[in-house]
Parts: sequence; structure tokens; C-alpha cells
Amino acid sequence: MQSTRSHGFSLVELLIAITIIGTLTAIAVPSYQGYMLGSARASASACLLEYAQFMERVYTTNMTYATNNGAATELPTLQCSKDLSDRFNFDLDNLASRTFTLTATAKSAQAADDCTSLSYNQAGIKGANGGTGATIVKKCW
Repeated sequence: MQSTRSHGFSLVELLIAITIIGTLTAIAVPSYQGYMLGSARASASACLLEYAQFMERVYTTNMTYATNNGAATELPTLQCSKDLSDRFNFDLDNLASRTFTLTATAKSAQAADDCTSLSYNQAGIKGANGGTGATIVKKCW
């Protein structure tokens, strides 16, 4: 007599595999999304520091933050701001002869992050979500 055993997966084995894949997906997707938000936020903070270097060069050359070569100071388009343009808006606020504040404001998918706004000023004070406290700065920067 020959054995007529079929080869393949039973319905129970298939359901167990689908359950395991579903559980792993339920854990992995939110973790990955959180990683992507944090990574973009870190890139935005680095971009703010690059803009701050630009502002310091303006001050060194003109002895004021407000004007650059006789015209009102405007932020240049840096590669980092181009790369993050779908996630952040970069702005120059509080501009005067001795002060400036750079701000990165989250938009689109990045707005789901806990840190929706990052700031940096001429004194090197970092801020997040409108505050400059150590706890929020440590969390967001």
C-alpha cells in the first residue's frame, strides 16, 4: 500500500502564521513611524544649527543680523531645508540688529510628532513647542 499523504499547509497552520505576522506588524509599524518622526526632527534641528551659522556669518560681515550686504537678511535655501521641505517650514523671526530666532515648524505627516516646533536664537537658546525648559528641549532636541 502506498501512503497518500498530501503536502501543504493546514488551515490551522496558515491561521497561526497570519496571526504571528499580524502581531509583528502591529508592533513594528508604529515603532517605525516613531523612528521616522524622530529622524526628521533630528535633521531639522541640525538644519536650524546650519542656519544659525549663516546668521553668525552675516553678523560677522555686517555687524548686524538685520541686513546682509545692504539688503534685509533672508534665509538662503540650504540643501537640508530642501530635503525637509515636505515635513518642516523654516522661518526667521524676531530679526533685529542683535537678535534673531530661527524656527522649524512641522507640517503634514510630521505634525503627528510630539515636537511640532523647534527654535534657536542668537544666544544659543534652544526651544521646542514654544518653551525653553530643559525637559522639553531634551526631549525634542
